[in-house]
Amino acid sequence: MEKIYTRTAGIRPDVISGFCPGCMHSTVIKLIGEVLEELNLLDRAVGVLGIGCCGLHMEYMSYDNTTAPHGRACAVASGLKRAAPESLVYTYQGDGDFASIGLGESMSAANRGENFTVIFINNGIYGMTGGQLAPTTLLGMKSSTTPNGRIAEEHGYPMHMCEILDQLTAPHYLERTSCNTPQNTLRTKTAIRKAFQYQMEGKGFSMVEVITSCPTNWGMSELKALDFLEEKMFTEYPLGVIRDRG
Repeated sequence: MEKIYTRTAGIRPDVISGFCPGCMHSTVIKLIGEVLEELNLLDRAVGVLGIGCCGLHMEYMSYDNTTAPHGRACAVASGLKRAAPESLVYTYQGDGDFASIGLGESMSAANRGENFTVIFINNGIYGMTGGQLAPTTLLGMKSSTTPNGRIAEEHGYPMHMCEILDQLTAPHYLERTSCNTPQNTLRTKTAIRKAFQYQMEGKGFSMVEVITSCPTNWGMSELKALDFLEEKMFTEYPLGVIRDRG
Protein backbone atom coordinates (compact mmCIF):
# COMPACT_ATOMS: atom_id res chain seq x y z
CA MET A 1 0.00 0.00 0.00
CA GLU A 2 1.33 3.45 -0.92
CA LYS A 3 1.84 5.76 2.04
CA ILE A 4 0.44 9.20 1.26
CA TYR A 5 0.99 10.88 4.63
CA THR A 6 3.86 10.74 7.10
CA ARG A 7 4.13 12.59 10.37
CA THR A 8 6.67 15.39 10.14
CA ALA A 9 10.12 14.72 11.54
CA GLY A 10 9.55 17.89 13.57
CA ILE A 11 7.28 15.96 15.93
CA ARG A 12 8.33 12.95 17.99
CA PRO A 13 6.94 9.75 16.46
CA ASP A 14 6.21 8.06 19.79
CA VAL A 15 3.82 10.65 21.31
CA ILE A 16 0.07 11.09 20.89
CA SER A 17 -1.45 14.55 21.41
CA GLY A 18 -2.69 15.13 24.96
CA PHE A 19 -4.39 18.47 24.29
CA CYS A 20 -8.12 18.88 24.96
CA PRO A 21 -10.52 18.02 22.13
CA GLY A 22 -11.05 21.07 19.92
CA CYS A 23 -7.83 22.76 21.04
CA MET A 24 -5.70 24.01 18.15
CA HIS A 25 -2.31 23.80 19.87
CA SER A 26 -1.65 20.42 18.29
CA THR A 27 -2.35 21.78 14.80
CA VAL A 28 -0.04 24.77 15.22
CA ILE A 29 2.71 22.57 16.67
CA LYS A 30 2.42 20.25 13.67
CA LEU A 31 2.62 23.20 11.27
CA ILE A 32 5.77 24.52 12.95
CA GLY A 33 7.39 21.09 12.68
CA GLU A 34 6.43 20.77 9.02
CA VAL A 35 7.84 24.19 8.13
CA LEU A 36 11.10 23.53 9.97
CA GLU A 37 11.47 20.19 8.19
CA GLU A 38 10.65 21.65 4.76
CA LEU A 39 13.13 24.50 5.29
CA ASN A 40 15.77 22.01 6.51
CA LEU A 41 16.06 23.90 9.80
CA LEU A 42 15.33 21.19 12.37
CA ASP A 43 19.00 20.93 13.36
CA ARG A 44 19.19 24.71 13.82
CA ALA A 45 15.86 25.36 15.51
CA VAL A 46 15.28 26.32 19.14
CA GLY A 47 11.80 26.79 20.58
CA VAL A 48 11.38 28.98 23.66
CA LEU A 49 8.16 27.92 25.33
CA GLY A 50 5.81 29.90 27.51
CA ILE A 51 4.09 28.56 30.61
CA GLY A 52 0.77 26.72 30.66
CA CYS A 53 -0.62 24.79 27.71
CA CYS A 54 2.08 26.33 25.50
CA GLY A 55 4.70 24.64 27.67
CA LEU A 56 3.25 21.23 26.80
CA HIS A 57 4.72 21.79 23.34
CA MET A 58 7.97 20.30 24.70
CA GLU A 59 6.36 16.87 24.88
CA TYR A 60 6.05 16.71 21.10
CA MET A 61 9.08 18.55 19.69
CA SER A 62 11.93 16.55 18.15
CA TYR A 63 14.32 19.52 18.19
CA ASP A 64 15.90 21.77 20.83
CA ASN A 65 13.71 23.71 23.22
CA THR A 66 13.72 25.47 26.55
CA THR A 67 11.03 26.82 28.85
CA ALA A 68 11.23 30.42 29.99
CA PRO A 69 9.96 31.80 33.31
CA HIS A 70 6.38 32.97 32.96
CA GLY A 71 6.28 35.86 30.50
CA ARG A 72 10.02 35.98 29.87
CA ALA A 73 10.18 34.00 26.61
CA CYS A 74 11.07 37.04 24.49
CA ALA A 75 13.94 37.93 26.83
CA VAL A 76 15.27 34.35 26.67
CA ALA A 77 14.87 34.26 22.89
CA SER A 78 16.75 37.55 22.56
CA GLY A 79 19.71 36.07 24.41
CA LEU A 80 19.63 32.81 22.47
CA LYS A 81 19.49 34.50 19.07
CA ARG A 82 22.27 36.95 19.93
CA ALA A 83 24.47 34.13 21.24
CA ALA A 84 23.76 31.84 18.26
CA PRO A 85 22.65 34.06 15.35
CA GLU A 86 22.79 31.13 12.92
CA SER A 87 19.95 29.42 14.80
CA LEU A 88 16.23 29.65 14.05
CA VAL A 89 14.73 30.88 17.31
CA TYR A 90 11.04 31.25 17.99
CA THR A 91 8.85 31.71 21.05
CA TYR A 92 5.56 29.89 21.52
CA GLN A 93 3.36 31.88 23.92
CA GLY A 94 -0.23 32.26 24.99
CA ASP A 95 -2.07 35.53 25.47
CA GLY A 96 -1.46 35.67 29.21
CA ASP A 97 2.23 34.88 28.78
CA PHE A 98 2.92 37.23 25.87
CA ALA A 99 0.43 40.08 26.42
CA SER A 100 0.11 40.27 30.20
CA ILE A 101 2.81 38.77 32.39
CA GLY A 102 5.46 39.25 29.71
CA LEU A 103 4.16 42.45 28.14
CA GLY A 104 7.30 44.41 29.03
CA GLU A 105 9.63 41.77 27.59
CA SER A 106 7.46 41.34 24.50
CA MET A 107 7.24 45.05 23.71
CA SER A 108 10.93 45.64 24.37
CA ALA A 109 12.04 42.79 22.09
CA ALA A 110 9.74 43.98 19.32
CA ASN A 111 10.87 47.59 19.78
CA ARG A 112 14.51 46.52 19.48
CA GLY A 113 13.72 44.54 16.35
CA GLU A 114 15.22 41.35 17.78
CA ASN A 115 15.72 38.83 14.99
CA PHE A 116 13.46 36.01 16.17
CA THR A 117 9.86 34.92 15.63
CA VAL A 118 6.91 34.91 18.01
CA ILE A 119 4.11 32.38 17.56
CA PHE A 120 1.35 33.98 19.63
CA ILE A 121 -1.61 31.76 20.56
CA ASN A 122 -4.67 33.90 21.29
CA ASN A 123 -7.69 32.02 22.62
CA GLY A 124 -8.99 34.91 24.70
CA ILE A 125 -8.44 33.25 28.07
CA TYR A 126 -5.87 31.73 30.42
CA GLY A 127 -5.88 28.03 29.63
CA MET A 128 -4.09 25.62 31.96
CA THR A 129 -4.16 27.91 35.00
CA GLY A 130 -7.92 27.92 35.37
CA GLY A 131 -9.69 29.97 32.73
CA GLN A 132 -9.07 33.43 34.16
CA LEU A 133 -9.54 36.74 32.38
CA ALA A 134 -6.77 37.38 29.84
CA PRO A 135 -5.76 40.64 28.15
CA THR A 136 -7.50 39.35 25.02
CA THR A 137 -10.80 38.27 26.64
CA LEU A 138 -13.75 39.76 24.76
CA LEU A 139 -16.17 42.24 26.29
CA GLY A 140 -19.00 40.30 27.89
CA MET A 141 -17.03 37.04 27.78
CA LYS A 142 -17.18 35.07 31.02
CA SER A 143 -14.14 33.64 32.76
CA SER A 144 -13.38 32.18 36.18
CA THR A 145 -12.42 35.67 37.42
CA THR A 146 -15.18 37.52 35.52
CA PRO A 147 -18.29 35.36 36.09
CA ASN A 148 -20.52 38.19 34.87
CA GLY A 149 -18.41 38.78 31.78
CA ARG A 150 -15.69 41.28 30.95
CA ILE A 151 -16.80 44.83 31.70
CA ALA A 152 -14.72 47.61 30.17
CA GLU A 153 -15.11 49.96 33.15
CA GLU A 154 -13.79 47.31 35.52
CA HIS A 155 -11.41 45.22 33.44
CA GLY A 156 -10.41 47.38 30.47
CA TYR A 157 -10.74 46.50 26.81
CA PRO A 158 -9.34 43.55 24.82
CA MET A 159 -5.75 44.10 23.71
CA HIS A 160 -4.92 43.80 20.02
CA MET A 161 -1.26 42.82 20.02
CA CYS A 162 -0.67 42.92 16.26
CA GLU A 163 -2.04 46.44 16.08
CA ILE A 164 -0.14 47.50 19.20
CA LEU A 165 3.15 46.23 17.78
CA ASP A 166 2.31 47.88 14.48
CA GLN A 167 2.78 51.23 16.26
CA LEU A 168 6.47 50.40 16.73
CA THR A 169 9.08 51.11 14.08
CA ALA A 170 11.15 47.94 14.23
CA PRO A 171 8.86 44.91 13.64
CA HIS A 172 9.22 43.48 10.14
CA TYR A 173 6.22 41.17 9.79
CA LEU A 174 2.93 40.85 11.71
CA GLU A 175 0.06 38.60 10.65
CA ARG A 176 -3.07 37.24 12.33
CA THR A 177 -4.32 33.81 11.27
CA SER A 178 -6.35 30.85 12.53
CA CYS A 179 -6.71 27.09 12.09
CA ASN A 180 -10.50 26.79 12.14
CA THR A 181 -10.72 25.62 8.51
CA PRO A 182 -8.36 23.80 6.14
CA GLN A 183 -7.90 27.03 4.17
CA ASN A 184 -7.00 29.05 7.26
CA THR A 185 -4.69 26.28 8.44
CA LEU A 186 -2.78 26.50 5.17
CA ARG A 187 -2.61 30.29 5.54
CA THR A 188 -1.19 29.83 9.03
CA LYS A 189 1.47 27.49 7.70
CA THR A 190 2.36 30.00 4.99
CA ALA A 191 2.62 32.76 7.59
CA ILE A 192 4.91 30.68 9.82
CA ARG A 193 7.10 29.83 6.83
CA LYS A 194 7.34 33.49 5.84
CA ALA A 195 8.22 34.56 9.39
CA PHE A 196 10.95 31.92 9.66
CA GLN A 197 12.37 32.84 6.26
CA TYR A 198 12.47 36.52 7.19
CA GLN A 199 14.35 35.61 10.36
CA MET A 200 16.95 33.58 8.47
CA GLU A 201 17.36 36.54 6.12
CA GLY A 202 18.11 38.76 9.13
CA LYS A 203 15.02 40.94 8.70
CA GLY A 204 14.28 41.28 12.42
CA PHE A 205 11.21 40.75 14.60
CA SER A 206 8.20 38.84 13.26
CA MET A 207 5.00 37.64 14.91
CA VAL A 208 2.27 35.27 13.78
CA GLU A 209 -0.81 35.59 15.98
CA VAL A 210 -3.05 32.51 15.76
CA ILE A 211 -6.65 32.93 16.93
CA THR A 212 -7.61 29.59 18.45
CA SER A 213 -10.42 28.02 20.46
CA CYS A 214 -10.45 26.74 24.04
CA PRO A 215 -13.67 24.71 24.35
CA THR A 216 -12.78 23.53 27.88
CA ASN A 217 -12.46 27.00 29.43
CA TRP A 218 -15.05 28.58 27.16
CA GLY A 219 -17.54 25.98 28.44
CA MET A 220 -18.58 24.98 24.92
CA SER A 221 -18.59 21.95 22.68
CA GLU A 222 -15.91 21.78 20.02
CA LEU A 223 -18.36 22.74 17.26
CA LYS A 224 -19.86 25.61 19.27
CA ALA A 225 -16.34 26.89 19.90
CA LEU A 226 -15.74 27.03 16.13
CA ASP A 227 -18.92 29.06 15.76
CA PHE A 228 -17.74 31.39 18.51
CA LEU A 229 -14.48 31.92 16.65
CA GLU A 230 -16.33 32.92 13.48
CA GLU A 231 -19.00 35.04 15.12
CA LYS A 232 -17.09 36.74 17.96
CA MET A 233 -13.32 36.27 17.96
CA PHE A 234 -12.77 37.13 14.28
CA THR A 235 -14.97 40.21 14.65
CA GLU A 236 -12.75 41.49 17.45
CA TYR A 237 -9.52 40.15 15.91
CA PRO A 238 -9.81 40.29 12.10
CA LEU A 239 -7.53 37.89 10.26
CA GLY A 240 -4.97 39.18 7.82
CA VAL A 241 -1.57 40.76 7.33
CA ILE A 242 -1.01 43.75 9.59
CA ARG A 243 2.53 44.52 8.37
CA ASP A 244 4.82 42.90 5.83
CA ARG A 245 7.89 44.82 4.75
CA GLY A 246 8.84 42.08 2.31
